[in-house]
Amino acid sequence: MKNVPHTVTDAAIATIRTRIEGGLYPVGSLLPAQRQLSEELAISRASLREALSTLEALGMLSIRAGKGVYVTSAQATSAHPWRFADQSSLPDTYQMRYALEGFAARMAALAISDVDIAWLEHNTDTLHEALACEELDEAAQLDFDFHMRIVSLAGNAAIESILRNSADIMKESQRMPFYRRELVLSTHREHSLIVAALKVRDSAGAGAAIEAHIANAAQRAGVYFPRPPSPAAAPAAFPTSAPAVDAEK
Repeated sequence: MKNVPHTVTDAAIATIRTRIEGGLYPVGSLLPAQRQLSEELAISRASLREALSTLEALGMLSIRAGKGVYVTSAQATSAHPWRFADQSSLPDTYQMRYALEGFAARMAALAISDVDIAWLEHNTDTLHEALACEELDEAAQLDFDFHMRIVSLAGNAAIESILRNSADIMKESQRMPFYRRELVLSTHREHSLIVAALKVRDSAGAGAAIEAHIANAAQRAGVYFPRPPSPAAAPAAFPTSAPAVDAEK
């Protein structure tokens, strides 16, 4: 896999970010005019604006209407903004995934085949390459495909419909943790643990692994959400057997 961003927007983000970090665009300086920059990067003005907005969200740029775009930091200082706040908060999104995907993984472990395991292993290897190359769009798509394969294996059409109909929100929640560049490979390691549990058909282990992964991903995105105690720690809701009957009564 070539070390090339997956989209023209990602390419522009990577190029401008490299120039800022390398000092070509020093802190306090004004970026070239958008028309000049879009021509130089061979990118549309709309895609350039998206790239600049992303870098502003990361704390590296400040876009001042009528004045231009200024460099404010040589390093990313803040997380990417949540673009779907009008539909669902980010904590609620992760909490929904935690609830639905944990159940789905437990069910998937009961139905998974060797072909499915091979597919998940290949996906996980490809994800590692994409993350190592900082191809965030491709990594987010691979991440989405990985999770939806497991959901599909669970055989619950209602859960699958909910998550597929929220594909853009899902992918964005998966992409956001990648902005912690020093932790970018954490998703690969956590996916590997999920696959390991599924490979031995460990239903409880697979559910716990995917729940831990979603909670960890949320924390890498700066989000913490309340979680119920694990099933093992909770008291049984019903007795596991009927009480013994005293034959002499």
